[in-house]
Amino acid sequence: MDTEVVETRDSEDLGTTRRRRKCSKCEKRFTTYERIESVPLSVIKKDGRKEQFDRDKLKRGMLKACEKTVVGIEEIEKLADEVERELRGLDTVEVESKKIGQMMAGRLKKIDKIAYIRFASVFRRFVDVEDFEKELQKLL
Repeated sequence: MDTEVVETRDSEDLGTTRRRRKCSKCEKRFTTYERIESVPLSVIKKDGRKEQFDRDKLKRGMLKACEKTVVGIEEIEKLADEVERELRGLDTVEVESKKIGQMMAGRLKKIDKIAYIRFASVFRRFVDVEDFEKELQKLL
């Protein structure tokens, strides 16, 4: 409960503050991240339902797509930051899930084609091998 801040760094976009802290009793060091709270974003699902934007859900989808690829957790965190920053920069607080999927797919396509295909197969709901093959042909 009793800690002191050893070092503070702001992220490049000033949206996150990283603090190195030290426990006053045991002197163990640890890191905390502080994120500025802003107006909640709503995601409009395909069926018209609305739910609150969940950054962790976005990251879980990316983690699944990036399993057994060269894309690391740091890169996934960076991509999630980029997408969230872009969403918060829009003129609206309601965003279609399709738009979020397109934003993620575009970023994954640039860094890892396998992760992109995995993500796209879920996001675009490939129903048969032909859909999958068409997307692969676009990459080739």
